[in-house]
Amino acid sequence: MKISSLIFFSLLSIFVFGQNGSLQQSSEIPISTHSQIDFVPMADEENELPLFHDFHIKYKLEEPNDSFELPDKLKEISALSFDDQFQKLYVVQDENGLVFIIDKKTGEVEQEIEFHKDGDYEGIEVVGEVVYIVKSTGTVYELKNFGKEDQEMEKYNLFLSRENDVEGLCFDPLKNKLLMACKGVPATGESFEVIRNKKVVYGFDIDTKEIDSIPMYNIQLDGIEKCLHSSTTIKDTEKLHAHFVSEEEELNFSPSGIAIHPQTKNVYVLSSAGKTMIVLNPTGEVIYIERLNKEIHRQPEGIAFDQDGTLYISNEGNKKSPAKIYRFDYIN
Repeated sequence: MKISSLIFFSLLSIFVFGQNGSLQQSSEIPISTHSQIDFVPMADEENELPLFHDFHIKYKLEEPNDSFELPDKLKEISALSFDDQFQKLYVVQDENGLVFIIDKKTGEVEQEIEFHKDGDYEGIEVVGEVVYIVKSTGTVYELKNFGKEDQEMEKYNLFLSRENDVEGLCFDPLKNKLLMACKGVPATGESFEVIRNKKVVYGFDIDTKEIDSIPMYNIQLDGIEKCLHSSTTIKDTEKLHAHFVSEEEELNFSPSGIAIHPQTKNVYVLSSAGKTMIVLNPTGEVIYIERLNKEIHRQPEGIAFDQDGTLYISNEGNKKSPAKIYRFDYIN
């Protein structure tokens, strides 16, 4: 054997066995550790948070604490918001250019204020003394001096269209933006294979009057599946999985209302189609999902929080039943 060969085998021996002759594990060679690891809480490599979580929703969505029947003119109620004093509910419906002001304790309609011609109005949000309303086409209406003789309106036509179908509106005070939830397809320029499994929420800056081209939140099938897999509090996860992963060409979730919880800052998104509520944390992760009782929530279209966390959900009516607003107390 040549001297060079002896040197090679000596170096190899040191590398594998070490200088003391014991076997060393090379860091370059992957070692299989496959076991029942799916049942062990893992950590996210980026922020080291456990994938398993135990978010508890603090509302009994099958047991309303109160409910208000609405008059026939609000049968098509599509959204609701609170005034800046959290005393009145501001409501729109998807036919007439009217804002209805409702007493939050009695459900009585106190005022009807005209703001524009008839149209498909799907969202309303009060920010300070300004009222914002959004049409399904994505057009935003800004109403100043609302309800006064000098009431004025500004209209903002954005890049969104009827195909995107905006149906939810709320205000994020931390970002100073209106959140606009799209029931239809995202306007992201992606292929159908990508967009068919997600819904998006855009941000509209109330200072610059511009909308972000990139969605603020993406509700995606993989995020829903991750939540169903990792949650310890969601009921009937198998049925929910089958509900979202159906044979339909698109994700079976169509946002109809959106609101931010005043304490947790979590984002609550309703879907009238499928009678579902999804909760996102402030970073956009799906942390909770619940199917709503269709006997109560026949067509959930609007959602709003009082300043103490009390939850209000509005449901459209039909030929047999009036529209209703339900109140759910916050369980501390």
